Amino acid sequence: MKIFYAIQATGNGHLSRAAELHPYLTNLGEVDYFVSGNNSTIDFPFPVKYRSKGVSLYYSKCGGIDHMDTLKKIKPLSIFKEAMDLPLKNYDIIINDFECITSLACSIQKIHSVQLGHQASFKSGNTPRPAKRNHVGELILKNYSKSSKYMGLHFRAYDDFIFPPIIKKEIRCAKNVDQKHITVYLPAFQKVCLQETFEKLPDIEFHWYLSSVKDIYKEKNITYFPIYQKLFNESLSSCHGLITGGGFETPAEALFLRKKLMSIPIKNHYEQQCNAAALAKLGVCILDAIDEHFSDHISEWYQKPTADISIEANNIQETLQFLVDNYPRKKDIFLEDQLLFI
Repeated sequence: MKIFYAIQATGNGHLSRAAELHPYLTNLGEVDYFVSGNNSTIDFPFPVKYRSKGVSLYYSKCGGIDHMDTLKKIKPLSIFKEAMDLPLKNYDIIINDFECITSLACSIQKIHSVQLGHQASFKSGNTPRPAKRNHVGELILKNYSKSSKYMGLHFRAYDDFIFPPIIKKEIRCAKNVDQKHITVYLPAFQKVCLQETFEKLPDIEFHWYLSSVKDIYKEKNITYFPIYQKLFNESLSSCHGLITGGGFETPAEALFLRKKLMSIPIKNHYEQQCNAAALAKLGVCILDAIDEHFSDHISEWYQKPTADISIEANNIQETLQFLVDNYPRKKDIFLEDQLLFI
């Protein structure tokens, strides 16, 4: 069996998920990877057969999306040509983790695919949203990467096609201790934005992961780390709490370890606002913005008891076998956008 796996490489979450799925997928057949996007910061832990700049999000200096930079780097003609050229008819199964070129290619070539990932969960109206919905954001979540079928991943099973998060083996098997430090991973914020805030809290030790850092060093109560997964896993499994954005994989890992969690969704990032709404329902501390009282918010959060929140880890072998067993047959009529995996 030949498997085509398309990965959106905006940020690191999609690649981390693919790395965890890789050994299970190779047990099912021959796997070719297509990585699309230009701003991940981790190395690809598997051979990549197809590569594209695709569509990526770019961030402003302190916590927002740079829409102009994002839009000017999108090349519609290149995307269309790549979609035409992808040899998808050579594959038995196409798995798409929110990647737009593969979605377009499937539509042009009338080929079935399954969207497997966090964004697929937003096909359900039961998946949490913020109090004020963003219509453009909803359109992007539902139409950016259309597939024939959907298998979503989320903190809770909000619908019958939504499965638990995929938690890395290093996290599942980690020695979970509390060494009192706070791990910080906020990729939309540069050092200058938050350094002064953290230094106002000399009694709290921070482990701060930044893409601009190349070697580990310490200044006052902050230890700066490069974004290196092994180091981050060690810091997360031994921290008192995590301060991070409104993504999915990193908060899921923290909740799996039952760590104290503070989530700060990126400004104007609708998916992260949706994730924050889901986390708030679970009892996680959410900050909609960073203001002059940020250090006070951290101190208060640090002192509070950790909320008793637990989440399951995905049974990857069962999930992938379910995908294979229920994958649309080639003779089935090609239809995009089926809500349930039945």
